[in-house]
Amino acid sequence: RIKASGLKLQLCTNETQATREKFVKKLQGMGFDISVAEVTAPAPAACRLLKERGLRPHLLVHDDLVPEFAELDKTNPNCVVLGDAAENFTYANLNEAFRLLIGMEKPVLISLGRGRYYKETDGLKLDVGAYMKALEYACDVQAEVVGKPAKTFFESALAELGLPPEQVIMIGDDIVNDVGGAQRCGMRALQVRTGKYRPCDENHPHVKPDAYVNNLAEAIDILLQQL
Repeated sequence: RIKASGLKLQLCTNETQATREKFVKKLQGMGFDISVAEVTAPAPAACRLLKERGLRPHLLVHDDLVPEFAELDKTNPNCVVLGDAAENFTYANLNEAFRLLIGMEKPVLISLGRGRYYKETDGLKLDVGAYMKALEYACDVQAEVVGKPAKTFFESALAELGLPPEQVIMIGDDIVNDVGGAQRCGMRALQVRTGKYRPCDENHPHVKPDAYVNNLAEAIDILLQQL
């Protein structure tokens, strides 16, 4: 319905358990006509940053995401890249990342997001932000976040759309990463009452969505009525 209306569409995801290609195939399997170019994700943004700065990453990411970093030199790492590693978040793996960082003269920690938790079909799960904070604390370092809610992430999505922020609306279920991040970039943002949304989000002390909607379909109804 969005595409048929002539509106531009960009999917902004903090998905770091799979490549964009795999993510898109999953959506296509559900019947959505989506291409890789219509997806803004943290891993490609991190790769651009690493190449620009000549950084060689030690990866603590999900096995399925590793192909995104195939073109990078990973020998003798001079930074750590952290993603939603899921089962790879073992003590041994976290400790290896810690030892690398603590041994650097100027430690560089790059995180593919800073979400606290997310929702799967079997319930809520700890997200990358919890592990990022642990390494920040242990190494006395400030992580550089390249996923939502980083301003550079949303600016990348705007560049893909070729539109200024005031002409774009973000729709999301995360009050901080989706709504807050988009608003700080100059966009308007709608909060859906689905996914990871919880009623207490409506009392957030800092972030106030431009509107609440019960689900994505309702959000589209409202947008299309404005055309």
